[in-house]
Amino acid sequence: MKNNWVKKVVPHVIAIVIFAVVSLVFCKPVLEGNVLNQHDIVGWKGAAQNALDVKAKTGKAPLWNTALFSGMPNYQIYMEGKSVLPNLTKIFGLGLPNPANFLFIACICFYILALAMRLNPLTAVLGALAYGFATYNPVILQVGHETKMYAIGFMPLLLAGLLLIFNKRYWIGLAVATLGAYQELMSNHPQINYYFFIIAAFVTIFYLVKWIRQKDFKHIGIAVVLSGIAALVGLGAYYLSYATTKEYTEFTMRGGKAVEIKGDKVINTKTSGLDEDYAFSYSMRMQEPLVLLMPKAVGGASIGDGTTVIGEESKVIEKLSEQGVPAQTAAQLANLPIYWGGMINATEVGTNGPPYVGAIICLLALIGFVIVKGPLKWGLLAATVMGIIMSWGSFFPGVNLFLLHNLPLYNKFRAPSMALVIPQLTLAVMAVITVQKLFFSVDGKDVLKQHFKQILYVMGGLAGLIILIYLGQSYTPGLAETMLTGGGFDKSNPSLYPAVLAGLKADRQSLFGGQLLRTVAFMALLLGVLYFYLKNTLKPAIATVILGLVVFIDLWSVDKKYLPDEMYVPKESGDTMAFAKTPADEQILQDKDPHFRVLNFAEGMGNHTSYYHRSVLGYHAAKLRIYQDVIERYLSSGQPSQELLNALDTKYIITQNQQGQLATIPNPDAYGAAWFVKGLKPEADAASELQAVGSTHLKDTAVVPQAAVATIGAVQADTTARISLTKYTNDEIEYTTTSNTPQFAVFSEVYYPAGWKATIDGKETAIVKTNYFMRGITVPAGKHMVKLAFEPQTVKKGITISYISSILVVILVLGGFGMQWWVDHKTKNTTAA
Repeated sequence: MKNNWVKKVVPHVIAIVIFAVVSLVFCKPVLEGNVLNQHDIVGWKGAAQNALDVKAKTGKAPLWNTALFSGMPNYQIYMEGKSVLPNLTKIFGLGLPNPANFLFIACICFYILALAMRLNPLTAVLGALAYGFATYNPVILQVGHETKMYAIGFMPLLLAGLLLIFNKRYWIGLAVATLGAYQELMSNHPQINYYFFIIAAFVTIFYLVKWIRQKDFKHIGIAVVLSGIAALVGLGAYYLSYATTKEYTEFTMRGGKAVEIKGDKVINTKTSGLDEDYAFSYSMRMQEPLVLLMPKAVGGASIGDGTTVIGEESKVIEKLSEQGVPAQTAAQLANLPIYWGGMINATEVGTNGPPYVGAIICLLALIGFVIVKGPLKWGLLAATVMGIIMSWGSFFPGVNLFLLHNLPLYNKFRAPSMALVIPQLTLAVMAVITVQKLFFSVDGKDVLKQHFKQILYVMGGLAGLIILIYLGQSYTPGLAETMLTGGGFDKSNPSLYPAVLAGLKADRQSLFGGQLLRTVAFMALLLGVLYFYLKNTLKPAIATVILGLVVFIDLWSVDKKYLPDEMYVPKESGDTMAFAKTPADEQILQDKDPHFRVLNFAEGMGNHTSYYHRSVLGYHAAKLRIYQDVIERYLSSGQPSQELLNALDTKYIITQNQQGQLATIPNPDAYGAAWFVKGLKPEADAASELQAVGSTHLKDTAVVPQAAVATIGAVQADTTARISLTKYTNDEIEYTTTSNTPQFAVFSEVYYPAGWKATIDGKETAIVKTNYFMRGITVPAGKHMVKLAFEPQTVKKGITISYISSILVVILVLGGFGMQWWVDHKTKNTTAA
């Protein structure tokens, strides 16, 4: 009995060792003390530094961030909850260093999924390596999309739990589904969560059809209840992040807008969710999802270290040389990116790399969709098609506009190309099901013999489709054309521009042709393995190992182009390089005033300034809508409104000269933390409010909504009135006031009604939206203490629910595994008797 147990465990131990070793070898520089230089992580550190500094001093992380966009909630930057659970993500990652841990998590979770489907361990390892090393994973790790990678990594774990429940392994299914839901949601990437729920929805629908046909209503009830419990408990544990994000989203760019800004004009509008153009940014052309099968189907990457460039052997160089262009000038064009996919416009520069899943994986999945039967196949196929359609975004408007406006919550997300994470999972699952069916099922060879002609037809049909695309697709425009036009090298040059276009088209067609031949070679290899397996020349295990090695080597060779060893830097120099103090920083840090802001023109939308100072700008994917409106109307031009900068208490402005040297310009006219105005300027609507800000002396007059005038009451000018800042922290601000008449105070703080409360001498008072995006309060005559405190009830409620739910996660996971052991043990004893 002991030997049987060892035999069962050894393959899994070997699999874990394989995943750990290949993950570490792929990320070899981390073993030498290096770390990835990730752009988005650097940006996050800049945004989060203020919260980390506050926590270091007080022991508590603040809920409001003062260092970014003049103030915003910390919900999506740095927030702490309460849980009885240990760091399960670290446990799943085996404590491996970043980024090897991400790859390992994706591998081990897919391996668990394969075992849940009762697949052979060899097949499970093949699928796990394919999923873990799918090229999109190193591409997003390159830039630092870590929460996205966690969510991708844990998708198979949640799917495993659902399939266990659907296949009547109820107790272990409940345990795995609860654990999977917890890990998937706690990854805190709602868009990837959303894509997984699309997969789960399609799989569930086709299983329901099967159960209804079989009239297995009892099982339907049990499956629905158990899946619902796992989802609710997982959502409960995630509730703090969910509730705060949901509340915050309504006030951000993703919650819609009240005004439309067109140049100097502002008009009223009413939308929900993202604008169509913004939501559909980073859409793929119709042929572009071929990158799942062919990594350079549209030229590969256009930005980052893995960028595919035209090259010195380019037809562009040849054509320009024929036109008499000097060799040096022509050679400079060899560094232009060759990418011609859809992710290019005035604000997009393409992609860091393709979501390539492996040619063999795609081909195996395609075979599986033909020969495998059952509801899982249909669910995976439907989800795959849906993912591809969604990735087309603006290039397939008929369907995608309908989805944007009708599919619940879908209008909160952008970048349709990200939807290809759906086929990244579904194709890998279908591929391993195919391998299991052909090589390890009792009727595998019979099925292969029966369908071999169909497989040939499918391969031939796919090759034919790619040939038609090769012959018929447009190879323009592309990023190179965009860059050339921006540099003045455009259609106005009648002789050279056509030469460049002709050369680019030839280069791109040649590249696509090479990808076609590459795919045909993989088809031949796969068909050869199947043929020799049919002839008994190859054993099932050998055939699986061959395919596994081909898949892994193929992915490794592609992945390394997008996550090369050169991207790692010494650990000690990572933050030093990104956040090295400039002379401007040193100068500004000498000012100990607790409240002022910095506008860094040299940085633009970055977070270096936020690392050290309270920044007027910054970078975050979900800015407050009212602040974004102010940026678009008044701050995005080269000459922002001085009146507005004063009202923002912008005490320092950093500029950069043509030599790249930074200069710090003091602004002695900044209005300070708060001030009393002499009068009000009521406006009837949001557009009028925003426009009035640009034509009003904000030191003397406050722009307010017409509806708020009655709440504010009479304001009487008092030249002796004073308001002084006495305490300034992230979540609490205090002022003292003195005046002979009632006053209206304007605070240089961003208006956010979901949590900020104001009191005067301990009694709550209304905060008025002022100057479109700031706060205002009516202060009675006399001496008073005014306090602003950020105390969102959502956070308090969220912490309680999440804490209780974390206890339920422990109970369901441990209880589920324990009950499954008891049921299996009881069944075994009954069978033995």
